[in-house]
Amino acid sequence: MSPALHLVLHLAFTVIGTLLVLATLPLCIELLVLSTAAALPARKRRDRQPSVFRLAVVVPAHNEEKLISNCVQSLHADLETPTEIFVVAHNCTDRTAELATSAGARVLPLDGPGGKGLALDHGIRHALEIGADAVLVIDADSVVSPNLLRSVARAIRGGADAVQTRYQVANADASPRTRLAELALLGMNVLRPRGRSRLGLSCGIFGNGFALSARTLQRVPYTANSLVEDLEYHLRLIQAGIRVEFLDRATVFGEMPEQSAASATQRARWEGGRAFMRRQWRKPLLHAVIRGDKRMLEPLLDLLSLPLATQTALLVLGTLIPLAWLRAYSAFGLLLIALYVVVAASLSSDPLRTLRALAAAPAYLVWKLLMIPRTRLASRRGAAWIRTQRNAESSTKAGAP
Repeated sequence: MSPALHLVLHLAFTVIGTLLVLATLPLCIELLVLSTAAALPARKRRDRQPSVFRLAVVVPAHNEEKLISNCVQSLHADLETPTEIFVVAHNCTDRTAELATSAGARVLPLDGPGGKGLALDHGIRHALEIGADAVLVIDADSVVSPNLLRSVARAIRGGADAVQTRYQVANADASPRTRLAELALLGMNVLRPRGRSRLGLSCGIFGNGFALSARTLQRVPYTANSLVEDLEYHLRLIQAGIRVEFLDRATVFGEMPEQSAASATQRARWEGGRAFMRRQWRKPLLHAVIRGDKRMLEPLLDLLSLPLATQTALLVLGTLIPLAWLRAYSAFGLLLIALYVVVAASLSSDPLRTLRALAAAPAYLVWKLLMIPRTRLASRRGAAWIRTQRNAESSTKAGAP
């Protein structure tokens, strides 16, 4: 090889390597800091007990007749916490409203265009009108642990402005896809918020199992209506100086899609929505950090972080490029991912079973690559909010004559 060609190749590899590092560094920092911080002891808080406390639950629902009864019944399991349950029947054409009423919920009909954010705003407004001291949001395809309402009420009474419970998979054993989803949610919705909580940071909002005090909703009304309205609203909370606390001992269990088509709809909405938020918020967050607002640094890193599958693929690519510094960085990044996955699995009831889900990871990486065009469409301004098809609906169609 001639010296000139060697120089050109070296320069090309250096440029590629630099871009790879810039793309993957935010998540590397996140995984290192949060995986380590998750091992720190939990912070304690003082508990204040007012004489009266009213908790309202808002359940956004669109054609959820297969699941709404179980959801409402699980919320009624905690008889110690006085609670009013509002089911927002958004453009429902099935028996959702009827079954929710039978299960003991108050139904709020809502018709018209819009996504989950619109339904939440409708329900939250009604909850505040009846004098609720806090509003808890639970998805219609979910059930909650028996202690969840008590834990939320205790935290808000103790002075928390906003809280997020654990959000885990209800149907983890249904398929290799849902077992891998269980591991992913243990990382995203348990390990990372636990690490943030240990560092005194806002733990985040995951769209399910979060609660907001009335004073918080008065300061920051829930008007977010993007594809990832939870992320959008959390960024607004941070801007307002409000911290979301993590309730590590209470859990909401949500159903994950078992079929590829339904999973693709959900994944495109999540990742496409995050990509849109990244374009909208990265400059304001960066400017805040430059001005010295340290609260914005971790949210900025989180927003710039790639999906874990994409991060893994890029780091594997980095180990193949003939640059010693890039190979060392990529190997260290892959080691961080391995540490993160092991720690996340350790937070499950059966760590070894959870780790076995990694057998499906190679096929998942290929599927993610095929999902790129769909994700890009979902990242555009004005992209429509598309509901994920429920597993019970898929089963019904599969069994239809």
